[in-house]
Amino acid sequence: MNRFFRFALVVLLVVAAPTYSQTTFGQKYEPQVGQAGKDVIWVPTPDEVVERMLTMAQVGPGDIHFDLGAGDGKIAIAAAKRGARATGIEYNPEMAKYANERAAAAGVAGVGPGKATIRQADIFQTDFTSATVITLYLLPALNMKLRPQILSMKPGTRVVSHSFTMEDWEADEVSSMDGRRAYFWMVPANVIGAWAFEANGQKSEMTLEQTFQKISGYVGVGGTTQAGLREPRLRGADISFAYIDQKGMRRDFTGKVNGRQMEGTFRDAKGAEGKWSAVKK
Repeated sequence: MNRFFRFALVVLLVVAAPTYSQTTFGQKYEPQVGQAGKDVIWVPTPDEVVERMLTMAQVGPGDIHFDLGAGDGKIAIAAAKRGARATGIEYNPEMAKYANERAAAAGVAGVGPGKATIRQADIFQTDFTSATVITLYLLPALNMKLRPQILSMKPGTRVVSHSFTMEDWEADEVSSMDGRRAYFWMVPANVIGAWAFEANGQKSEMTLEQTFQKISGYVGVGGTTQAGLREPRLRGADISFAYIDQKGMRRDFTGKVNGRQMEGTFRDAKGAEGKWSAVKK
């Protein structure tokens, strides 16, 4: 064969050959800090940050944990060790395989309480609505893309992000570890609007305004008078507030929101107690 054509054939074969990963040639896959992913580069979360994130969310037995952008599986594995049913979502198939190998080495591989599995999937195509805890280490734009879905989840769902915020959805807690920050939120119930309010058989109307977990409002206390709510607080599905009635008596209310209804108990300044409820109009 002509020497020129032999050379051309070799070049053609090299160019046409498919690209193989390191594991194709029998070499163990090892992720590299800074390697490109689908939307982010991979940077592992330090151990102390992982532990603080899970502590902020109070992860424990009974929790269903999803780590969105799981990388090497470190956070999901740590959550499983705390007794949670942990699932990591990782787009890179080699990284997902590597993370599952790490879970096996840690003795927590599998599905169920105290177990961790890393699924190869796209976080934006994944149903994580069953989660009681979500952890993130994504860029701000990705946090914001996920935010509407997170806010639509069950009130009380706990969310922790390493380094990046949710913009104007202010965190309930911010922790700092050697210059790194972790942000914690609890998904708030939707309470904005007008409510038919009843306390100890007395009916009136309550109006609530809401910006994420921050609420304010008024309750009718007689005639055309509406008393402003004092110390209103919404934490997940738990709501509390107080107001001063027409006789100058302070009443403190605590309760739970359940969709378009809420109910609870109240106590006045003299120690008298009673029940209250509200239905969204």
